[in-house]
Amino acid sequence: MCGIIGIVSHEPVNQELYDGLLVLQHRGQDAAGIVTSDGKHLYIRRKNGLVTDVFREQHMRRLVGNMGIGHLRYPTAGSSSNSEAQPFYVNSPYGISLAHNGNLTNSEALKKELYMQDRRHINTESDSEVLLNIFAQELQKCEAYRVHPEEIFTAVQGVHRRCEGAYAVVAMITRDGVVGFRDPHGIRPLVYGKRETEKGTDYMLASESVALVTQGYDIVRDIEPGEAIYITDHGEVYTQQCAENPVYNTCIFEYVYFARPDSIIDNVFVHKARMRMGHRLADKIQREWKNHDIDVIIPIPDTSRTSAHEMALTLGVPYREGFIKNRYIGRTFIMPGQTQRKKSVRRKLNPLDIEFKGKNVMLVDDSIVRGTTSKEIVQMARDSGAKKVYFASASPAIRYPNIYGIDMPAANELIAHDKSEADVAKAIGADRLVYQDLEDLIKAVNTGNPELKEFDCSVFTGQYVTGADDGYFTELEERRADAKKNKKDKKMAAIDMSDSD
Repeated sequence: MCGIIGIVSHEPVNQELYDGLLVLQHRGQDAAGIVTSDGKHLYIRRKNGLVTDVFREQHMRRLVGNMGIGHLRYPTAGSSSNSEAQPFYVNSPYGISLAHNGNLTNSEALKKELYMQDRRHINTESDSEVLLNIFAQELQKCEAYRVHPEEIFTAVQGVHRRCEGAYAVVAMITRDGVVGFRDPHGIRPLVYGKRETEKGTDYMLASESVALVTQGYDIVRDIEPGEAIYITDHGEVYTQQCAENPVYNTCIFEYVYFARPDSIIDNVFVHKARMRMGHRLADKIQREWKNHDIDVIIPIPDTSRTSAHEMALTLGVPYREGFIKNRYIGRTFIMPGQTQRKKSVRRKLNPLDIEFKGKNVMLVDDSIVRGTTSKEIVQMARDSGAKKVYFASASPAIRYPNIYGIDMPAANELIAHDKSEADVAKAIGADRLVYQDLEDLIKAVNTGNPELKEFDCSVFTGQYVTGADDGYFTELEERRADAKKNKKDKKMAAIDMSDSD
């Protein structure tokens, strides 16, 4: 999962891109990058690290120009070296920079195709560089001195025909403007907005609406599945549907975990969706466990707070904050190695013994993936004196890997794969485990927007909306295994020719 942003303004955009990336930092902590244009030249800064670490005053001064794009990297199957930091750039045609959120499932075939057909060499392991070159190759068919909207849309149509998987994209053509588009299923989010100024109208594209709102932009709407938007350097806006059979299959995990609660994704308030998740969890407990003995409900911060609070209200059980979070530790879910992930749990959370001692505690989390964090937290609760420790997940059991840009690993690394609810409860050390039903999760989300009828729920069902063969999963398992990922990162670090400070 990554964060992307693009701005066309009447003023320098470096500070707004920086501020927008800060707001989207939860979407990726591995690397950050910004590319700006003054209409003639590009200026770039990208490197591993948080936004505040990558960009210093001397870097910001060099990022000149009134349009630009930015990216936050969240590593999945690729390396975590500096060379993988985005945005990526190709010189021909027109000078194109691109930032991508998602994952292509046919990137290896496309990589071979690019070299055989157009002699385009892919220099990294990133599927985003593949996507950039596909877009560039399609735009190469344009023979005009300056690119026009119809040629942009024709190129995006070509991307849709050739690229499989999930992609939300912002791209910048150095002399012409900023482009944004989503895959035909709309798996990854992209929204645009505008802001009226004395000099004219400024435009922003971003992964989440919160990046727009915090900087004074009014939300116009979400980019539709398969749709492209082109904003020229003069502020002219063009949109067109570029897919033959677009359909909404938004990733439901955006609402469960990834998005900020103050964001609106595909016209659904994330905060309200999470409230409904908590309410439906409580309803399930009332149906299936009428005589429960829960004394207190405690969220595992931060994402589950909204669901846990609504669950407590519905059940009439006290809600308490039982864990103090260290704000300077990253989200454990998106840490690259299992060893690092395990060590970070107790650094990240410290229990308040007074909230656990002598009580039957219901812990609430947004999901259970590998189970490493859940097991550690259950043990913390017991060490703090809890009589019984129950566990509730705002999402159903995650039993299948994700192939659309979320680092949910090989099936054998998922704690619920081929396990019953009772088996998972035993594995994490809980006295009882309650999973959200998938039907209830879907209703919790599409109550906010009834037009969203189908979602990407592949991690729960194993059904992939774009299709994927067994060979791809074998390849993915080899690339994503934690041990191999760590080994690969060490090797890449040794030979990395990254940008200097």
